Amino acid sequence: MPVLVFDIETVPDTDGFARLYGVGDGMSPEQLAEMAFQQRRQATGHDFLPLHLHRVVAIACALRDRDSFRVWSLGGVEEGEGELVRRFFEGIEKYSPQLVSWNGGGFDLPVLHYRALVHGVQAPRYWEQGEGDREFKWNNYISRYHARHLDLMDVLALYQPRAYAPLDQVAQLIGCPGKLGMDGSKVWPAFRQGEIAKIRHYCETDVVNTYLVYLRFQQMRGRFSQDEYQHECALVREVLSNIPESHWREFLDQWT
Repeated sequence: MPVLVFDIETVPDTDGFARLYGVGDGMSPEQLAEMAFQQRRQATGHDFLPLHLHRVVAIACALRDRDSFRVWSLGGVEEGEGELVRRFFEGIEKYSPQLVSWNGGGFDLPVLHYRALVHGVQAPRYWEQGEGDREFKWNNYISRYHARHLDLMDVLALYQPRAYAPLDQVAQLIGCPGKLGMDGSKVWPAFRQGEIAKIRHYCETDVVNTYLVYLRFQQMRGRFSQDEYQHECALVREVLSNIPESHWREFLDQWT
């Protein structure tokens, strides 16, 4: 089964906020976002918006299949959210991969569910739970405790929220670069500056950090011998070294 690691980056859904709260006449997206943040802070003490008010601006994937490894961002820089979401679920429809994420069950997938609803994206394979394919009754993408989607943050914490750890720190603890000059809090400012390519690059490095933690997890489980683990890491290094973008050179320089 191919392994597909994924990560998303989001910004406030200002159009959705305006529709829900009947505001927006003459207001800029920045003003609407600030209104949404203020409302959230008053209600909760923080400004992290509810998941149904996040808009997807980047989806990065790393795919390990047969003898190959590749990493990329779905769609082009100018493609709209609906197309990005459609491409993600289309890949699941076609390949039924093993999904791997960091907090995908708590953030990425719920956001993708809501955005698929907004854009009318069909995903029957993803939502299969045994009605059409009996194999999915006992191993599907939806159940928290099934393996077809492996949320590494959730599993490593033994499903205990108090034990959750950030990807950046876990990655660094095992010798990976972690985050390179950006984190989730900087995505909205970067988006406002039109720096979509920078956001996509950041998302891609998060995906590779996640994949490298996944490789170490597989070694810990006994699925990889030491030699097999080293072989998988060497494959990633080789692939990244042949990609010309500067974020991969920085990533390799900081990967010990």
